[in-house]
Amino acid sequence: MSFTSRILLSTAGVTAVSLSLTACAGAPAPCTEPDFAATQAAPATESEHNKEQAAATPAAAPAAAPTKNSVAPDAQPSASQPHPVATTEEKPAEAKPVENVSSSSVTAAASSDAESLGEANLAALVSAVQEPADPYTAFPALANATFEHADSLYRQGHVDEAVAYLQRFRVIKPLWNQWESQADSMLAEFGKTNAERAKQYEPMVLEIQNMNRARSSYSLVAEVADSLIAMAPGDSLVKFANQQKQIAFNNTLGKASKEKENIQKLATEQAKFAEAEQKAIEFQMRYRDFEDALKIQAMIDEIRELASANDAEAAAYWQKNDPAAALARARELSEQSKFAEAKALLTKLKASTLRKEAIEEYGKLADSFCNAQRKITSQIFGKAQKQKDPAKKADLLKDAIAPLDKCLSEYPENSQKQKVIDNKKFLERELSK
Repeated sequence: MSFTSRILLSTAGVTAVSLSLTACAGAPAPCTEPDFAATQAAPATESEHNKEQAAATPAAAPAAAPTKNSVAPDAQPSASQPHPVATTEEKPAEAKPVENVSSSSVTAAASSDAESLGEANLAALVSAVQEPADPYTAFPALANATFEHADSLYRQGHVDEAVAYLQRFRVIKPLWNQWESQADSMLAEFGKTNAERAKQYEPMVLEIQNMNRARSSYSLVAEVADSLIAMAPGDSLVKFANQQKQIAFNNTLGKASKEKENIQKLATEQAKFAEAEQKAIEFQMRYRDFEDALKIQAMIDEIRELASANDAEAAAYWQKNDPAAALARARELSEQSKFAEAKALLTKLKASTLRKEAIEEYGKLADSFCNAQRKITSQIFGKAQKQKDPAKKADLLKDAIAPLDKCLSEYPENSQKQKVIDNKKFLERELSK
């Protein structure tokens, strides 16, 4: 089928749609317009068709001759054939299949100028006729096609035809007001139906809201919200239920995070590993929905690792001895630079209820020890710089590196670790010169 034929058939379909919208709105066609419904239902003879066209077109405008492909040979009616009469049972506005479109359904002007329509607007028109379309896009597409066709008629010199064509577009305005009124009425009816349906879900909605106000657990809120969703109450209530679930999730997550922190402190600060593990397992059972958010299993594994690394003998020792007195003694030893004795006592205190304080004091001890070793290194390096004998200088540099190695081996995780490593690399470069 040629492009011209497809244009003609699409134009006929659009005409049918316009007439259908007029009939649905209940508004009579303007008195200045020809009876296109009867034309669509009963093909007119060529002479009658020309008379209708002359009535719709000012006398000064030249009549456009139909193109060669605009009318199929077997569709031309003869003068002797009777004219079918449209009955009230026929539906002239119904879009017809391509095979049944007659030549009388398209005016001669539309036939001669149809090729001026763009492919994009043609596709939009055909889509609007053949299947339900989104009015937000279908109406603008139809309007754009109207303007393009009127402009095409004007550019080809058919000014009167362009004016008449646009006037047909202008007379739709009263119908548009009726359509808006009908849409408002339908929306009001639909809204009333939704409001009636929502009443049966009101008790569950209030229950969910009250539970969240009371900061109930996520599992309880989710159970009621999921029951509401299962009843298919509509998109708005489904959205509401999911939002309330998220609120409950966040509320419970905040509460659970604080509880998790307290469990961890039992292990990391008080060395109560067995108690911490038991509470962590119970915590995991109560917050199954929060495993990904809280990493509960990872917490349990960490507690177990700390327990396995703990000195059981030291734990038993602190059941009979005072850890507070031992901590005070460790501080005295550290101040006296008795690092080995202080370290042994603090390591033992990590198995006591003062684990947190012992860890903090252990970090201070590591800093003091490494500062002392770096000081020794600095003194030896100063001697090496004054040494003129290369062999003796190399020996001194090696001696300067030794205290740094001692710091890294005794306290591998001390806060000055990076400084110590940088000092060692510098001495190694000096040694390689």
